[in-house]
Amino acid sequence: MSDSLTGRRSLSETVFERIQRAIKSGAYAVDERLPTEHALAAEFQVSRPIVRDALQRLRDQGMIYSRRGAGSFVREQGIREPLGFGQMENLSDLQHCYDFRLTIEPEAAAMAAQRRTSEALDKIQTALNLLRDATNRQAHRADADFMFHLSIARASLNPYFSTAMQALEEHIAVGMRLHGLSLKSTQGGLAHVFVEHTAIYEAIRDREPEKACHLMREHLTGSRNRLFSGTM
Repeated sequence: MSDSLTGRRSLSETVFERIQRAIKSGAYAVDERLPTEHALAAEFQVSRPIVRDALQRLRDQGMIYSRRGAGSFVREQGIREPLGFGQMENLSDLQHCYDFRLTIEPEAAAMAAQRRTSEALDKIQTALNLLRDATNRQAHRADADFMFHLSIARASLNPYFSTAMQALEEHIAVGMRLHGLSLKSTQGGLAHVFVEHTAIYEAIRDREPEKACHLMREHLTGSRNRLFSGTM
């Protein structure tokens, strides 16, 4: 098999998989027409024959059907796969994760301060207690750290916040583990961050939404800066 043919099949496989994921996630409605071959070729930066190969494979698997002169359309699928986040592959992905967290977690903290129940507050405090125990042992517990942030999202009583946090758990955990390592190598780092967590908890406990929002934003910004620039 020639290298050119192998390369073509590899590109065709990539295009096939990306369109397949889009269809399964519901990005295209049933009976919706796919973009033209020309548009798909431009989108994936490949030639039209490669797009044609990918579309043929989708037809062979019953995912799309064609109408002469009208294009390719999406068939009814069995079970749709939920949209989700891919694997974290580099530091740029980690920075994007922090950027996204900065858009949702401060608002979740503010809403938690307004809506939290006694039970929800107890769960935040349980996570805080685990962080205190770890800090006293000069250790960092990424699991307790995530539990703290997730408990705040849940305390907002808005399921969109908690669902987003759960979907991001593996990505957030990477940042928390790396952040924990940087804190352990910094004099007073663990204690400093525990104070930040405590202040956020107290603002939520005392029903101070603006303060909770501000403190969460400062905490996440500080974590990002410490991780990427090594500064307290």
